[in-house]
Amino acid sequence: MTDFLLESSWWVPLYGLAGAVLTLPWSIGLVRRTGPRPAAYFNIVMTIVALAHSALLLRAVWGRPSYTFTISWLRLPDLDLSFNLEVSDISMGAAVLIAGLSLLAQVYALGYLEKDWALARFYALMGFFEAAMSGIALSNSLFLSYALLEMLTLSTYLLVGFWYAQPLVVTAARDAFLTKRVGDLLLLMGVVSLSTLAGNLNFTDLEAWAQTAQLAPLTATLLGLALIAGPTGKCAQFPLNLWLDEAMEGPNPASILRNSVVVACGAYVLIKLQPVLALSPVALTVLLLLGTMTAIGASLVAIAQIDIKRTLCHSTSAYLGLVFLAVGLQQNQLALLFLFTHGIAKALLFMSTGSVILTTSTQDLTEMGGLASRMPATTTAYLIGAAASIALLPLGSFWAMVHWADSVWQIAPWLISVLLIVNGLTAFNLTRVFGLVFAGKPQPKTRRAPEVPWLMAVPMISLSILTLLVPSFILQWLPSWDGLTWRLMALLVLSSGLGCAVGTVLYLNPSRPKAVSLSWRSFQELLAQDFGIERVYRLSVVLGVTQGSRLTAWFDRYVVDGIVNLVGVASLFSGEGLKYTISGQSRHYLLTVFLGIVLGVAALSWTLLTPAFSLYSSASLP
Repeated sequence: MTDFLLESSWWVPLYGLAGAVLTLPWSIGLVRRTGPRPAAYFNIVMTIVALAHSALLLRAVWGRPSYTFTISWLRLPDLDLSFNLEVSDISMGAAVLIAGLSLLAQVYALGYLEKDWALARFYALMGFFEAAMSGIALSNSLFLSYALLEMLTLSTYLLVGFWYAQPLVVTAARDAFLTKRVGDLLLLMGVVSLSTLAGNLNFTDLEAWAQTAQLAPLTATLLGLALIAGPTGKCAQFPLNLWLDEAMEGPNPASILRNSVVVACGAYVLIKLQPVLALSPVALTVLLLLGTMTAIGASLVAIAQIDIKRTLCHSTSAYLGLVFLAVGLQQNQLALLFLFTHGIAKALLFMSTGSVILTTSTQDLTEMGGLASRMPATTTAYLIGAAASIALLPLGSFWAMVHWADSVWQIAPWLISVLLIVNGLTAFNLTRVFGLVFAGKPQPKTRRAPEVPWLMAVPMISLSILTLLVPSFILQWLPSWDGLTWRLMALLVLSSGLGCAVGTVLYLNPSRPKAVSLSWRSFQELLAQDFGIERVYRLSVVLGVTQGSRLTAWFDRYVVDGIVNLVGVASLFSGEGLKYTISGQSRHYLLTVFLGIVLGVAALSWTLLTPAFSLYSSASLP
């Protein structure tokens, strides 16, 4: 049975793809009589099968050496393209997490998009989404991982632009796609270069090659920076971080996966590339700089947002910045642990906020309030997700942050301050959102807000229970707690308590009005506009492309077209002039041809005989 499970592990990504294919008759409109719901049921059934298969595989490989096998795709005399897969406890754990969260998000979407006319199309895209993520979890090949990352980019574009009748949605989908393409193009350069240098693109072979590789410093640096560019775009890190903010225009069930496991896929590939990145100290330093700037900057930007989804998505960028820091410090296991705890907590937060958006028909925090008594299940889910996102004992992120801080303390103690700042700001931000949404007096849009239907409540409550059980999973993964510094634990809990305390004073104190905006208006505008990064883009990249396009358009119109038009006009006038020399008498034509031949032969003879005559004359001289 174990052998069969291992040999059939490549089926796991195909379940999601099969679900997407089965929805096509409804998504393209061939079947209309039954409505779009059967398409959703097909996709949910295939996700359940994928979850069951992944869980059985995880149980079969738990505590055992990883198992790898190759699927040949294209073989030529000088070319062998194959898909190399790895089945291990880490890869199958990632597959189980992806399938589980995808199942919960799909059931949740049945209630959230119940009356949407394009429900079948949404589930087709979700199946495509799931297939790409599951493939990345199992992939042991950089070539395959790159292709699957491109599938994720396409899926993101289609899901963000799901409601394509809205101009803002179209703009957001375009910007998200183009921003990711910048990183993907540089990553492709790195993949091609690495293939030439290493001769192989399997992650296990690349790790062995990196231990003995002797690259020039410049080559190693350029290779490392190119490989970092792709995950930087996928994980919404500075300076390619604006797309995740705009991607919040898409449906919330897709945002659940996008902010929990989709962005983690880029970090997952980055973790596997860490041995190659370690060849360049400059690349590791760039990882530390990008992670630090994004972690602190995105945490500050989040507290200035008044859109409930945007304030959480910037927190996602901040926490993935901490993952970048862990990879830069070569702490791969802790980076994976952080991805696990953050993904579950953030999925629960987006489920609860999606319930709020559906019942209030708004995403503006200033229009909310007093929902705690009207939506108890949603409120409980938000509190559990918020507590699991920060360092509060005994939930999952506390243990992940403690281990992260303990490992960093031995290498770069200054990074402890980054973790404390991000944790404190996140605690303040989540308390701020709770005070504006669930506490206080009801607003006009929240006075009659009901609790969500069972199709949304059941996945939300199930994920809440799973979030509370995460510490037990971590105890099995990292059973050793010896050597942990209690001082670091106290600092983390103190930063969480300080952030929650400040948020409580400003947003949960009934004796004072809620501070919807910051005291310094100009500072809030700076944070709300992402430190003006979009304006910098417009004055640099966009302006350069615009002016370059104008220059090439001018050159094409007046130089290239001018030369072509000149040739055409010259041919026209010459033809018009020659027609008046035509007499219509054939003997004149024959005479002209004869004279032309004679003159041509004479010119050719002169060209050939002149060098010979000169050579003869010089030889005959005494």
